[in-house]
Amino acid sequence: MTVYFIGAGPGDPDLITVKGAKLVESCPVVLYTGSLVPKAVIERAHPDALVLNSAGMDLNEMTQVYVDAFEKGHDVARVQTGDLSIYSSLAEQTRRLKALGIDWKVVPGVSSFQAAAAALSQELTLPEECQTIILSRASGRTPVPEKENLKSLAAHEATLCLFLSATLIRKVVRELEDVYPSTWPVAVVEKASHPEQRIIRGTLADIAEKMHQAQIRSTAMIIVSKVFAIDDFADSKLYDPSFSHACRKATVIEGEPEAGSLQTDQEHHDERG
Repeated sequence: MTVYFIGAGPGDPDLITVKGAKLVESCPVVLYTGSLVPKAVIERAHPDALVLNSAGMDLNEMTQVYVDAFEKGHDVARVQTGDLSIYSSLAEQTRRLKALGIDWKVVPGVSSFQAAAAALSQELTLPEECQTIILSRASGRTPVPEKENLKSLAAHEATLCLFLSATLIRKVVRELEDVYPSTWPVAVVEKASHPEQRIIRGTLADIAEKMHQAQIRSTAMIIVSKVFAIDDFADSKLYDPSFSHACRKATVIEGEPEAGSLQTDQEHHDERG
């Protein structure tokens, strides 16, 4: 018996992985986050499956579902939104399973920050401008360690993706304006990949008011990044004709040295003998 923790994606039922969908179809027990997981995902379950909504359950009640299934030898599809590696309660559930001797596996899903980037048609990293993405949240009812406060994170000027922070947007702006100018770009994607998806673009100066006017208070990804305002950036080295790598030789202009070389770790190892 195994509990399969399945990332169902950000909302579009087609964004669940093939592996995740097959498990929902085949597991005798399906435990899903009813407040967020699309009905179309759960409708894949077998007609004879025990399908339970965890929205009104606490951790003890969910654990009992796993114990009951374990005693019957039934696999469980535990279906949650997004990807289980981010703000998913995976750790506390699997800690219980480990203590009970119940096996589990994790099936990854598409995160809402990825769906938001897709909605914006935007790469969140740019060559020589921004090469880091920070996934975090504002500190509210759920505290954030002081060393991870937004002001500290903003100092890196990395793309900052904020989960679960829509109701705290004014606090977010106050903290970030200690580091960035008020013209720093912000994009907000509400219900990324859902039919009712909405996008708001602005700056630190006006994004809070725009969200207030749009009445966006939940299920929204806030992305703060200079990449939204950069059009003139260098091409990546990956497709640069003057660079070599494991799959392509450089095109060297006669009389000019090769600009550089990208090699695999194995190639470096071979050169060292």
